[in-house]
Amino acid sequence: MKSYLTKDIRNVGIVGHGGTGKTQLVSSLLYTAGMTPKWGKVSEGNTTTDWDEEEIARKISIQTGLAFAEWPCTLCGPGPDNKVKINFLDLPGYSTFITESKASLIAADCALITVDAHVGAQVTTEKVWDYCCEYDIPRAFVLTWMDRELADFERAMESLTSVFGRTVVALQLPIGSERGFRGVIDLVSMKAHFYTPDGDGKPKVEEIPDALIDEAKEAHEKIVEMVAEGDDEMMEEFFREGTIPICDLIPGVRKAIVAEKIIPVLMVSSLHNVGTASLLTFIADCFPHPDEHAQVGFTDKQGKGERVERKYDDGQPLSLFVFKTLADPFAGRINYFKVKSGVLKNDATLVDYNRGSAEKFQHLQVAQGKVFTEVIELHAGDIGAVAKLKECATGETLGDKNSPIFYEPAHLPEPSITFAIEPKTRADEDKIGVSIHKILEEDPALHFSRDPQTKEFLLAGTGQQHIEVVVAKLHKRYHVDLTLKPPKVAYRETIRGKADVEGKHKKQSGGHGQYGVCRIKMEPAERGAGIEFIDDVFGGAIPKNWIPSVERGVREAAARGFLAGFPVVDFRVSLYDGKYHDVDSSDMAFRIAGSLAFKEAMKLARPALLEPIMHVEVYAPDHYSGDLMGDISARRGRIAGSEARAHNVIIKAQVPFAEMLTYANDLISKTQGRATYTMEFSHYDYVPKEVEDKIVAAHKAAHGEQLVEEEV
Repeated sequence: MKSYLTKDIRNVGIVGHGGTGKTQLVSSLLYTAGMTPKWGKVSEGNTTTDWDEEEIARKISIQTGLAFAEWPCTLCGPGPDNKVKINFLDLPGYSTFITESKASLIAADCALITVDAHVGAQVTTEKVWDYCCEYDIPRAFVLTWMDRELADFERAMESLTSVFGRTVVALQLPIGSERGFRGVIDLVSMKAHFYTPDGDGKPKVEEIPDALIDEAKEAHEKIVEMVAEGDDEMMEEFFREGTIPICDLIPGVRKAIVAEKIIPVLMVSSLHNVGTASLLTFIADCFPHPDEHAQVGFTDKQGKGERVERKYDDGQPLSLFVFKTLADPFAGRINYFKVKSGVLKNDATLVDYNRGSAEKFQHLQVAQGKVFTEVIELHAGDIGAVAKLKECATGETLGDKNSPIFYEPAHLPEPSITFAIEPKTRADEDKIGVSIHKILEEDPALHFSRDPQTKEFLLAGTGQQHIEVVVAKLHKRYHVDLTLKPPKVAYRETIRGKADVEGKHKKQSGGHGQYGVCRIKMEPAERGAGIEFIDDVFGGAIPKNWIPSVERGVREAAARGFLAGFPVVDFRVSLYDGKYHDVDSSDMAFRIAGSLAFKEAMKLARPALLEPIMHVEVYAPDHYSGDLMGDISARRGRIAGSEARAHNVIIKAQVPFAEMLTYANDLISKTQGRATYTMEFSHYDYVPKEVEDKIVAAHKAAHGEQLVEEEV
């Protein structure tokens, strides 16, 4: 495998709404470039970048797929050395897995945003556009499925310009429509590219047909004006000549794209291999190489230290950033990385700056889907893979021990849905920890924890499908079988009033008896305060060595709950008096007395249930806003506001967690899958009385306990 210099590398993220044909597009581009002997099809399950069992079965991308192609660059001049290396990052588009796209897009220097030529801009189109803006990378739109019924170039262009503005400009016009789509007109070179459907993807370059020449000239002039508008030299030439010669226009278009002053639109039919060679030429000629994409690191791994500018340059100290980890059951952990500076050579030993440990990079590789090819070295800006590093994980920086730098990892939203998981057998329970840890290594959007209150194992992700995929992977890779259940809501109990009570424990049964009396005052504390215990005993009414016993008894009783078995929190207890016996008093007696005092106080202090309230943000097309706000209100939610963004709306609300357990699936059905949401914990608040009564009754029925009723 040839080693490519920084100026000859293009790192392209393929992003877009689910179902717009990203994986099929990459497969067709690889076939056209001669990188794969067979033309892979998603329908046949043999594409290069969707090779995981779950991806093939579901026919969707679940994780980042890497591939590369070699293609001539016309601006590099003639000859055998004019090829560039194009690294493709095929990223998921369905909302459930969109965090994977954000995590891996950080390694790209430019992006192709795929858009269904029939549908136009969709919710995820805007979301990945925002990711590109966040990473400040140039981008272009690709209209896919140009050969399908109802595909409409004009309508798609209108959709894109209305959402993303006037900088969206077509660099191509279609030749034919729907099933008659046969090629594209290159509006920069003013040539027609005719393709043979289902062919090798190489076009015949001819003059533009007479029927399309007027439309092409008008579109060409629009490009000339847009390019001249952002460049003083081009503007002078435009006013002097009345146009810009094609020999100057191609570099001018490239310059405008790199500066993000124009957002080009191209088109393909991936299923029939029409337009793919033209798209490859555009990527090679017009997209930037890594050194044209600025990068900043920090001297502190928290991102709070001094900013350090580090160029993608072979002469700079070596540094690289790990953006993706794959847990392969056979090869072990595989780390995908981008060389940020310097030249990485095979068998190099680098320092993991985040951990302070040394890692040896043996057998450097580049990925073509699941097939890896060894390389001798990788230059600044290139993307590679290495297996069996000792500790290194996603989001970490490695490099020369004398020039430490930290690159900031992607900031991912918190998981929006949580399931309780239960091993089916004892053997599954023994293997669950190790297996899930391996899955967590490759999926930063997944969280695994154990609820200290409910004692359940919790698996949190971006959607139900996400969790189901993880469970399927655990079964197929590690033979661990789990049952998914809705998580128990972590209710808590508290008090609204005050109480002044006595707890007395007296027992005589031969020999030493048990005797302890404590008097306490209980009152509410501010939310989040937990339990505050105050020792106000004077005059030795209770010896100092037994006061902690009273506190322990109160805390143990609070942990067992009063109304419905949930921990009691946010209250203050003052121990102010008591009695003891020289012989019969003991640690146990005062623990029991403290517990009894707590229970008596709860009867008088107006106990109440608290429930977790979540901060929820729903991102949806604006015409759904009324229905979604009504649904949130029906879930006892409080709308905090809404924000319009183009044709979409962001609804912000505070909603009880108990009402959000089924929200993910309900949102999909209400919006045909066009809406997404995020959810994170906000605070605890009182449960309404009618809901509280149902929860208490359900707890009694489940446990068969005669709990003390609340006194108002």
